[in-house]
Order: sequence, then structure tokens, then C-alpha cells
Amino acid sequence: MPTIAFISPKGGVGKTTAALLLASQLARGARVSVIDADPNHPIAAWGKDAALPDNLSIVADVDEDTILDRIEDAAAQTPFVIVDLEGTAAKIVLLAVSQADLVVIPMQGSQLDAEQASRAIRVLKQHEKMTGRAVPYGVLLSRTNPIIRTRTMGHIQDGLVDAGVPMFATQLHEREAFRAIFSFRQTLEELDPHDVSNLDKAIANAEQFAVEVIEKLRASRKSAPGTQEVAG
Repeated sequence: MPTIAFISPKGGVGKTTAALLLASQLARGARVSVIDADPNHPIAAWGKDAALPDNLSIVADVDEDTILDRIEDAAAQTPFVIVDLEGTAAKIVLLAVSQADLVVIPMQGSQLDAEQASRAIRVLKQHEKMTGRAVPYGVLLSRTNPIIRTRTMGHIQDGLVDAGVPMFATQLHEREAFRAIFSFRQTLEELDPHDVSNLDKAIANAEQFAVEVIEKLRASRKSAPGTQEVAG
């Protein structure tokens, strides 16, 4: 069953937000396990007070000695496994990547973020050299302006594309609702539109991201003979 890992050497890029949005969207139609391997356990903290969807479970008791077992157990129980990781240098990141069917690298539209995303890509390339297995990945632009594409953003985005870096067509915009899921300890669908502005647009954005993740998983599965079709 597909395992999707979220990695970033830099904090504050919306990594955990993206992981939780994807998990909650997928959980609308399938069972999902989230492995919170970030040392700060932000998703586990969210889940303690949240009314979790029936299809969503969170695993937080994980370290580099148990990460492979946790992923294997979760994959045996649920169709989707999402792993939220911190950094790229830690051994636990390499172990999780070794089990991933897709790696998502979130970044904001700055040169510093682009350089940090390049570090994450180098980790994936090193993993490929060591194991002979290429892990599909995509860079996800996050916290972007839904209306204006700045020159800096355009320059960085064009540079990544020209370098052959796989990019998500979907961008996760800067939305109040994406912050509110942590403030109110709710999924997007549970938020009250009277409390959160443009909630419908935030839900549409999250849905679009989830659809593209499924499409990328299906594309990678089709290129690998003898694999099963991705649900969703």
C-alpha cells in the first residue's frame, strides 16, 4: 500500500500542514495511518484534542529503531501511510524514504527554501545510488499567494523546472483555514465557515492536492510492473 513521506531540512515551510491536509482528505474515502516522526509530534498533539475521522489513525511512538516496523504495520492495516519527518540528515529519514512510494518536499517561494529543497533532493539521489531504487518525489510550493505570482516566485519555480525537478502543479496557498485546523483541532470539513474565511477555497485547494498525489502514485505504479492500482 502506498507510503507517502514528507521531508524538509527547513522548518516553517508548511510540511506538517501539508501532511495533515493530505491525510484528512484521503481519510474521506479510505483508511489512513499517519506516522508522526517529527520530534515535536505536531500531528499527535493535534490528534489528542481532535475528533479524529473514523478512517484516520495516528502513530507517534516511533524512532529510528522502530520506524520500519511502524511503517510495515501501518501498511498492513490501512491503504495509505503518511510519514511526517523532520530534517534530512537523520537516519530515521533515510529509513522512511527507503519504504516510500512518493516523497513530498514542501518549500516556500524563496531562494533559501529552494536551496534547502535541493538538499532534500540530494538525499534522495544518494539513496538511489546506495540502493539502486529511485523514489518518486515532487516539490510542493506552499504558503503561496492564491492571486499574485511574484517575480521571485516565478524565477525560482522556472529555475527548478529548467533543472528537471518534478514539481506539483498544485500549490498550497496561504489560507486562514490551514492554520485554523491546528487552532481549533479540527479537519477542514469540521471547521465553521462563520469562524474561518474562504473555507470553501481552502477545501478545494486541499482536495486538488490530494488528487494530484493520487495521480502521481498511479503514474509511478504503472511504470513498475506487477504492482497494484492505487485506491482513491
